[in-house]
Amino acid sequence: MKVAVIVFPGTNCEMDTKYACEKLGANVSLVFHKEDKLPSDIRLVILPGGFSYGDYLRSAAIAKFSPIMQDVIRFANEGGNVLGICNGFQMLLEMQLLPGAMKRNANVHFISKFHHLKVINTANKFLHLFKENDILNIPIAHGEGNYFIDEAGLRDLYANDQVLLQYVDAQGRISNPNGSLDSIACICNKERNVFGLMPHPERAIEELLGSSDGVDMLRGLLA
Repeated sequence: MKVAVIVFPGTNCEMDTKYACEKLGANVSLVFHKEDKLPSDIRLVILPGGFSYGDYLRSAAIAKFSPIMQDVIRFANEGGNVLGICNGFQMLLEMQLLPGAMKRNANVHFISKFHHLKVINTANKFLHLFKENDILNIPIAHGEGNYFIDEAGLRDLYANDQVLLQYVDAQGRISNPNGSLDSIACICNKERNVFGLMPHPERAIEELLGSSDGVDMLRGLLA
């Protein structure tokens, strides 16, 4: 499978993401933000984590204006799979490819640690290799991961099975590290081809590094 990982000034997870996807057999192209077209035959676009444009104004507020983003929007609207990880999730919110917004963490501190997640819904390509209520251990690293949406939007997310992961403890009880509404860690769009999450599955692909729970997340999209 051909994968495009978009690179912005300030992103710092593009090489980790490239390594993880190549480890699973993908053919990965790094695409600079100033390009205006995705490579041909791309099956998956990944917006990686980091601090695009230094997170000036607010996280991802400038990245959405990069030339390549118009083609990413076209790709998503035509049914192509798009994954936004951390800062990439924030980009998807800014571009309105996913509903809601991000706020500063409730404790106003940057958080970097492993954290458990509960699988809420598997009727999607991203998590179809898991079972509902599976508990995963995936790193998080963010200062603005406090997901918010209004009441009507939250009802829509649940009504359409768009909430995919929640922050929990090892026993599956809610454990919210950043104040995110309903402890939400990952959502998708109604069409189930655009996925955004704050945790970093590309950092959880080898037991040597603490967890391999990210493997089947990425493998689900690469299958």
